[in-house]
Amino acid sequence: MGAMASNEPQPRRTAPSLLRKAGTARRLARGGSSERAAGGAECRYLAVIMDGNGRWARRRHLPVAAGHRAGAKALRRLIERALDRGVLEVTVYSFSSENWRRPADEVGALMELFIEQIESQVPEVQSRGVRVQFVGRKEGVAAELLARIDAAEAANPVAPAMTMYIAFNYGGRDEIVDAARALAATVARASADAAAGGSARPLEELVCEDALRACLYAPEMHDPELLIRTSGEQRISNFLLWQLAYTELYFSAKLWPDFGPADLDEALAVYATRARRFGGR
Repeated sequence: MGAMASNEPQPRRTAPSLLRKAGTARRLARGGSSERAAGGAECRYLAVIMDGNGRWARRRHLPVAAGHRAGAKALRRLIERALDRGVLEVTVYSFSSENWRRPADEVGALMELFIEQIESQVPEVQSRGVRVQFVGRKEGVAAELLARIDAAEAANPVAPAMTMYIAFNYGGRDEIVDAARALAATVARASADAAAGGSARPLEELVCEDALRACLYAPEMHDPELLIRTSGEQRISNFLLWQLAYTELYFSAKLWPDFGPADLDEALAVYATRARRFGGR
């Protein structure tokens, strides 16, 4: 189902096309002066940790579900503004693999809200040229919600202006473990083929950065150039551990439902002042 992965260590083919896509994405994310932000360059690949819905609700003496509903509206505003600013990819942390530990009534309300948003808001952003892709594990997700995710991804525009990756039931360590399992299965198949008389591929070709990236949930995803986290917390909370290796970080004290288009503009302006060297000078 789309890019969501199962807990099972099922083998995945790392086809040459995927490896090429992964290599291209890595080179784009790291190479060349066009990637340096200083001088007013615009952010094209954005990641967002939407934090603070619960605190926003509690401060207003509202149920937590009201905070999540307000947060969904804030996401719509951000996507609209990001489209206007020419952002090509936005990856949002909507529900982590650890969020299942929250109170059952909150989790239940969140699942209902996800279904509602998929039915009402996803078609709206798709009509504006946004491709929507969910990334994460399928394990533990209700069949009804999975079916709606499949249907939403099937309705994506053919030539999108932006891709919105929704990290749902997602954990950065889970993604790396799943990718390692898939890569190990590829190496095992290659070894079996060589033992049966086929051509042997060198290990450094089978196990390399591009090969592992090709096994990630969305290997075509670019490394984010900027990560925004709201609510004043300053950590990445198991989000995109592989992809954030060289990402610029921006922390806002605002709770997520209060984060608006002007706040996004401010974050992008700060990004434009930073020089990205990727370990060089």
